[in-house]
Amino acid sequence: MNSTKRAARLRRSAPLLALAAPGVLLLLAFQYYPLIGNVIAFKDYLPFVGVWESPWVGLENFELIARGDHRFVNALTNTLIITLVQVLLVFPVPIALALALNSMVSERIKRLVQSVLYLPHFLSWVIVVAVFQQFLGGAGMINNFLRANDLDTFSLIGNADLFIPLVTSQLIWKDAGWATILFLAVLSQIDTTLYEASTMDGAGRFRQMWHITLPALKGIVILLLILRLGDALSVGFEQIILQQPAVGIEASEVLDTYVYNVGIVDGSWSEATAVGLVKGIVSVLLVLGANKLAHLFGEDGLYRS
Repeated sequence: MNSTKRAARLRRSAPLLALAAPGVLLLLAFQYYPLIGNVIAFKDYLPFVGVWESPWVGLENFELIARGDHRFVNALTNTLIITLVQVLLVFPVPIALALALNSMVSERIKRLVQSVLYLPHFLSWVIVVAVFQQFLGGAGMINNFLRANDLDTFSLIGNADLFIPLVTSQLIWKDAGWATILFLAVLSQIDTTLYEASTMDGAGRFRQMWHITLPALKGIVILLLILRLGDALSVGFEQIILQQPAVGIEASEVLDTYVYNVGIVDGSWSEATAVGLVKGIVSVLLVLGANKLAHLFGEDGLYRS
């Protein structure tokens, strides 16, 4: 009987399964099948020999992590610092923007502001970096204006000391507006009668935000924080690699660029794969740990165990 019901359910779901099949195949082909290549981390990979014919070396490629290789430690340190700064400074910005947009009375102005904020998300990092260089570079618009008026110029693009504030401001400008979509969607589901009742009880805008709006956002904030933790060791390969020549390896090397520079540029395929594998495992553990923590706070998280 159970097999009959299962077969009937499959027949009913056949159109949906057919629609999902191309996406599943792409996922398997470009996300899961390449994972087999992680075996390179345990081999002395020789491109002209191939993956399976390259000699097996066990955990030898992981020694640079264990012994604290300077270049690896520098990349890890930069990655953690940039991640911490972005969580503290970038993550709250979409929430603030969503609260500001939600409080706007005029729908026309609200839509206009939303469109302006969303637009940078659709620009590639090549264009974003070029825009910042054109405005803030040594020969950029602002410095040219300062020179024309006999004023002191400043060095921002290419300044290693200001690299982290630079990439953080670029990320805010590019993606903060787009990230407000999720928060606005949650805010639109809040029962307006709660605000009306609180107004009758004498609650002002601040108390309404503290006791109604922010609690409604708690679930989505925790969910996004979990996802951000899973991506904590990835801080924007394309954005950073484009600006790395200007500021130097020491100031800008992160784990993603380290894997590229060591593996592709220097040809140390196996060591780079070992670092990438450890990074992936740590990211999974961070997601699982954060999800468990969310359960302890009474939230659903990514899934229920």
